[in-house]
Amino acid sequence: MVMYATVAVAGAIMIGAITAQNSNVAQTHGFRRSPVGVIVLIAGAVGFVVSGSVCAISNKSLSVSTRVLDRTNKNETCATTQLHEEQYSL
Repeated sequence: MVMYATVAVAGAIMIGAITAQNSNVAQTHGFRRSPVGVIVLIAGAVGFVVSGSVCAISNKSLSVSTRVLDRTNKNETCATTQLHEEQYSL
């Protein structure tokens, strides 16, 4: 998502901040940055929305579930053993 936000910002910069001094200079040397900036801005915004939507509707939870097992055993000689086990899963 950060990459798409960066692309959208780059498009906005290309639209507003990078302008030629003379319109003839922009048309005869290279390409006009304003239409390219609009395309880059739209691509970044669409990518940001799509990746945010996919992240929001995905079934994976970001929380960690914990399972704890505590068990005490006695053997024939009445000696006790205790077991404490924790399992973490995403």
